[in-house]
Amino acid sequence: MGRGRAKAKQTKVARQLKYSTPNTDLESLQRELSGQTSSVDRPDPVDEWVDEDEWRRA
Repeated sequence: MGRGRAKAKQTKVARQLKYSTPNTDLESLQRELSGQTSSVDRPDPVDEWVDEDEWRRA
């Protein structure tokens, strides 16, 4: 007992995911699939951690 509301919410969310049509950036998808990603779109993830770890070296 008491699971009806949770199940109804899960059903609602699942239905929204199934039938919604999110906006898709087709140009970005085409660049990603063709392997033409620019460094402006995605910075190197290693560089993001460099500044954060500098305090440990001091």
